[in-house]
Amino acid sequence: MIVIKYRTIAMPHLNYHHLRYFWIIASEGSMSRAAQRLNVSPSSLSVQVKALEEQLGQKLFERTGRTLQLTEAGRIALDYAGSVFKSGHELIETLSGLRPGRQLLRVGAAANLSRNFQIAFLKPLIGRSDVELIIRTGQFNDLLEQLDGHKLDLVLANHPAAPDTRSSFENTLIDEQRVSLVSRKPAKAARFRFPQDLATMPVILPGRGSALRSAFDALVGGSGIRPVIAAEVDDMAMLRLMARESGTVTLVPSIVVIDELRTGALVERARLNALKEQFFAVSQQRRYPNPLVAELIGSRSKKAG
Repeated sequence: MIVIKYRTIAMPHLNYHHLRYFWIIASEGSMSRAAQRLNVSPSSLSVQVKALEEQLGQKLFERTGRTLQLTEAGRIALDYAGSVFKSGHELIETLSGLRPGRQLLRVGAAANLSRNFQIAFLKPLIGRSDVELIIRTGQFNDLLEQLDGHKLDLVLANHPAAPDTRSSFENTLIDEQRVSLVSRKPAKAARFRFPQDLATMPVILPGRGSALRSAFDALVGGSGIRPVIAAEVDDMAMLRLMARESGTVTLVPSIVVIDELRTGALVERARLNALKEQFFAVSQQRRYPNPLVAELIGSRSKKAG
């Protein structure tokens, strides 16, 4: 008969209550301010920090006058404490609102992003009984803050997030769509000459500052043509309505007016092969990433710098 003996290995226990007090004191930079924030006495906080120092075997603070300075050990402990409490916050945000047997995906969409693109991208999840979708529309920078705060899992936009040393954003190029000049079918079947006709024919363009508008300005400017601008519109949904209702030639990604082109309400006057509208999914490096993000992005995407 073989007898197997198991030995229990004692794991060091860290008092996270003490660690939280240390983290708040270091964040506030003052024992008294931390005491006010926690609604405890400074002497009580001092006892808690001393207990943590004894457990770690390292001094965490040096007192300089009335201010506290972190020691080298204190800086290391603060970095670990930040990771611990950030992970706890992420856990709460990730699991809040999640129902048993269902997956939750919170998506932010830039206000000027094509609704047709959003529907096409999210289509694999729409109508699934095991998935709950939350879609929020807003300004790109506001959505990135929500992504960084774990209130969103993914942000969709037509340009990538700028590099940020404080945040671990990942830009994934989802799609590139052709860009065209469209209008209602003209009364006379005259051939549209690009860019020459833009010198006399009014055109509706995306707003200045967008990547598409900048590329268009560079393309047309290089030919020496100065377009007659009828309107500048930031919102793609409004750009679609302007193209449909005004009868004016409009610069749009084809996906924005795909239904109108299919039915003949609009026609393509010129396809600008030199221009592409790019669509990005911005996510964030997380310890426990939402599996629906990877499912949506899939193999058809590529990482963008």
